[in-house]
Amino acid sequence: MGSPVDQLVDLLDLEQIEVNIFRGRSPEESLQRVFGGQVAGQALIAASRTVAPDRPVHSLHAYFLRPGTPGVPIVYQVDRIRDGRSFTTRRVLGVQQGRTIFALTADFHLPEESPFEHQIAMPDVPAPEQLPTALEEVGSVLGELPPFISRRQPFDLRYVDRLRWTEEELKGVEPRSAVWLRTNGTLPDDPLIHTCAVTYASDMTLLDSVRVPVEPLWGKRHFDMASLDHAMWFHRPFRADEWLLYQQESPVAVGARGLARRPRPGTPAGRAALPRRGTGVGPTSRGPGPPCRSAAAPTAAPPARGPRRAATCRSRPLRLRRGSAAPPGRLRPWLASLPR
Repeated sequence: MGSPVDQLVDLLDLEQIEVNIFRGRSPEESLQRVFGGQVAGQALIAASRTVAPDRPVHSLHAYFLRPGTPGVPIVYQVDRIRDGRSFTTRRVLGVQQGRTIFALTADFHLPEESPFEHQIAMPDVPAPEQLPTALEEVGSVLGELPPFISRRQPFDLRYVDRLRWTEEELKGVEPRSAVWLRTNGTLPDDPLIHTCAVTYASDMTLLDSVRVPVEPLWGKRHFDMASLDHAMWFHRPFRADEWLLYQQESPVAVGARGLARRPRPGTPAGRAALPRRGTGVGPTSRGPGPPCRSAAAPTAAPPARGPRRAATCRSRPLRLRRGSAAPPGRLRPWLASLPR
């Protein structure tokens, strides 16, 4: 069967059945729905297969519309929205058994020189080599590993803060979490594989910050949670088989929805790689546990985040490069407003 990493690479390898149509495998699992990270990673592969290889993805925005059924293939239909001089946009629908379960929009950018760069400093946290693996921590307490662990086997996860297991330990805990992550083996050099591997992993720990004040992150769960939407920005090239640090925080959880975001992700070298955020839902109680008002996954529309939007040029206002001139027509209203 190959190693878990080999299986991950195989899972991301789609079959092309028409010009803009691809089919992805969905593993047989005992769990109730297809893993969201798998669908997001496969959809990004499908979108990328219709874009020139010199244009890497710089952002994606996705919605999980329906739960997928394990063991049933998923068909990805790509719509070539735009092919511009610098940016390319694709929309992808994931369809299973005749119903759309997932929608993704991805934007690709031809790399270009930037007149300036900046980023927030990386936090001072213990190195991954100084921390136990998540499996070691969980195994020492639970003995038997939970069934969803199969989805995490391709990755080595190491939580910066020790895991908490009792209600006493959870009291007063801030809705934050940080984890080191890399694949459990070397990936091929294709940058797309690394991007999609991290996209797969992005749905594994993002809602941790929502759950951490409510219940242990591992073991028996008192509440069902599922991702509703997801966004990622890719600022620089990176390798998924090298350590990546993800800080996660949940600024709000209310109304059976919760917002989780990664404020300062980066590499051991201190370079920001890919911020992301997502919304989850979790209104269903599984039995005795913490008060339900805290259990709701995070929420409301995320606040405007100027630096993130500017960094990815999502709104694409007037773009000026060093030494270039702006289109005269777009400067006239501004020039007319100047005092004479």
